[in-house]
Amino acid sequence: MRHTGAVRITVWVRPGSARPGVGGERDGALVVQVSKRAVDGQATAAALAAVAAAFGVPRRSVTLVAGAASRTKILEVEGADPALLQRLLAGAG
Repeated sequence: MRHTGAVRITVWVRPGSARPGVGGERDGALVVQVSKRAVDGQATAAALAAVAAAFGVPRRSVTLVAGAASRTKILEVEGADPALLQRLLAGAG
């Protein structure tokens, strides 16, 4: 089933992680672990790509709304399944 519309999510990015992945929850935010360091926006770019992959949408469907220089970011994901977000928050991909 193809979802239309956007889901706005809060993510908490952990740069420099040895085990990149999307899943789990920290203070209500979806945890996104990326191997890239927080240098020149590399961790943010990796986080957007990881979220796109987790939701099965193209990278262009994920937009950074707020938090470019913060670990806590607000993203908008076009075509995302809200039920999948709940599963990811619960730690189950």
